[in-house]
Amino acid sequence: QVQLVESGGGLVQAGGSLRLSCAASGLTSRSYAMGWFRQAPGKEREFVAAISWSGDRIDVRTSMKGRFIISRDNAKNTVYLQMNSLKPEDTAVYYCAAATSQVQLRNGRADYWGKGTLVTISS
Repeated sequence: QVQLVESGGGLVQAGGSLRLSCAASGLTSRSYAMGWFRQAPGKEREFVAAISWSGDRIDVRTSMKGRFIISRDNAKNTVYLQMNSLKPEDTAVYYCAAATSQVQLRNGRADYWGKGTLVTISS
């Protein structure tokens, strides 16, 4: 059974940083692209970032480039999202996702989803 478990969310003041983690278990192959999505209150879920299984291809939503960094440690089956210079509009539930291709993630689709972790940015 595949499980994606996010952690690291919380309440942070604007301008601060957070690092989210997603621990994956049950994936029978390491050749899964991993990604992060977010859903703010009253809004649709949106793509944040994705990384190939080898880590050599990274895709970050244009509006988040320079602030959000995605990385992964395959030895720990964990993917990370480092978020810097946080803004109140970054407040959302952040979801981890796994897919067999990075294109899937970029198109908003995934084979597996985590349950999400809440990030709240105060002004």
